[in-house]
Amino acid sequence: MTETDCERVVLIGKESVGKSALAAGLTGAAPADENVGGSTVSSEVYRTDDLEIVDTPGITLEADTETTREALDSLERAETVVLVVPATDLDRDLEDLLPLVEGRVGAVVVTHWDRVEATDEARGTIASLEADLAVPVMPVDARALDRVAADGGVRTGTDGAVVDHSALAADGRDVLAAIRHSSGPSAGGELPGETGVRTGWQIEPPARVFERPVLGPVVSALVLLAPAAVAVWFANTVAGELDPLVGGALEPLIALAETLPGPLAAVLAGDYGLLSMGPFLFVWALPTMLIFALVLGAYSASGLTMRVTTALHPVMRRVGLTGRDLVRVVMGFGCNVPAVTSTRGCSDCTRCTTISAISFGSACSYQFPATLAVFAAVGMPWLVGPYLAILVATTLIYVRLIAPAEARATGLAVDRRTFLEWPRPAAIWREARRSLASFVATALPVFAGLCVAAALLDYAGALERFGTVLGPAMAAFALPAEAALPVVLAAVRKDGIALLTADSTGVAALSPVEVLVAVYLAGVLLPCLVTATTVAREVSTRFVAAMLVRQAAAASGFALVIAWVGRLLF
Repeated sequence: MTETDCERVVLIGKESVGKSALAAGLTGAAPADENVGGSTVSSEVYRTDDLEIVDTPGITLEADTETTREALDSLERAETVVLVVPATDLDRDLEDLLPLVEGRVGAVVVTHWDRVEATDEARGTIASLEADLAVPVMPVDARALDRVAADGGVRTGTDGAVVDHSALAADGRDVLAAIRHSSGPSAGGELPGETGVRTGWQIEPPARVFERPVLGPVVSALVLLAPAAVAVWFANTVAGELDPLVGGALEPLIALAETLPGPLAAVLAGDYGLLSMGPFLFVWALPTMLIFALVLGAYSASGLTMRVTTALHPVMRRVGLTGRDLVRVVMGFGCNVPAVTSTRGCSDCTRCTTISAISFGSACSYQFPATLAVFAAVGMPWLVGPYLAILVATTLIYVRLIAPAEARATGLAVDRRTFLEWPRPAAIWREARRSLASFVATALPVFAGLCVAAALLDYAGALERFGTVLGPAMAAFALPAEAALPVVLAAVRKDGIALLTADSTGVAALSPVEVLVAVYLAGVLLPCLVTATTVAREVSTRFVAAMLVRQAAAASGFALVIAWVGRLLF
């Protein structure tokens, strides 16, 4: 059967109800590389031999988000839908979502069934709901769809019979059979706009430390900073040891490349050449990105992200962001590209502010390792603490200054508090894979292109002349003129900060405050070209231009304050 012969089934549901786990569990595969409805992200297609299962973004009815609009657009074009609702909040989700899918052929999958006590009464309620809706209703534990039925039998035949509710939950075979039955030539009834059955199931997760009035936001902030702490540990204990080893292994290739004609030698073996930057890229940048992707993937798979989101929202709302927006800003510490793309899930009134916060304060996997390398090179690794504190504080001030008034009045864009559970490795990888794919497919090619461009400009002497012109401006920040070149290159690519380790910049002779100012200015003055290009694609070129001017002005002002106040105090 060809892909065009496959029946297309669209999964519809709110956020964090298990749609992605359901799609992955049913197919046992990663999503195919396909754009859905012209979109480049969010909706993903999982395939079996005869089905295309489209996993749409979670619908957030109380927020005007692009991801919700995409999910509703996919729904408009769908003939067969599977409504995914949690057993822990079944009545509310059915009430909200049934009107959206009314008249569509399909089925209902009830996830989080493991949270419901599987009594005869509960199973009878599901049977009553199925009779009322006139479509298959499948209770499942979406995280364990490959589990054999509790009674050891195969309860669903090839004729698409309805699941036997005497069992604890449907397994993957049951769900696929019901979907095939719903989408096939002998499809059952259409989904109604409402149901007359009320389960009364409103199961709230037990309160944890995150729900405490004062301690909750503090603990949540520490949880979000944990990936940065792990990255610092990695840099100080692993990457610093591996860097000279990898660099030494590449020395013969670099020596060979230096014998090539001038421009080619510069592109491969110059200060900004592909081989020269190899150790930094694969020893520092890529592992840092993986650390953030895996830790944040574990947060998402465990339900911790939503708990942190809810706890931090009252605090972040005062500066013009929601708790969900802050998670995306932290995600930018791994890679700005997927972080900017993920803002499609932000409300329209906060999306541009969130993008500006990512551009300003998210030290990506190029910037953060380069910063750590500079601090290590000058013998001041302890500066990472003050650096992060200043970066967080100035980012919050910047966001408060640029956020529209309506952003500070926005409601909580989190539909429900999630249960906490130990994340499964497959679920962690499923969450982290998106960031890794974006890094490899988007950030790395652009990085390689920038390396080539920077190497050729350096070969022609353009970068040095540019740095000389800007040198006098460095005096305003109490920095040597030689610091201008790393600042300029950091605006092209954030690993340019690492040039501050060169003896020619004179950074080793600077005071701790001056080193801090140099690194801060290089990192924050402008976003790198990769981030700027991504923002232009996501929003507009006009917005990027305004954002660059605004960020440069704010960064310069903050750097001046840090430089001169620090000079007075220390």
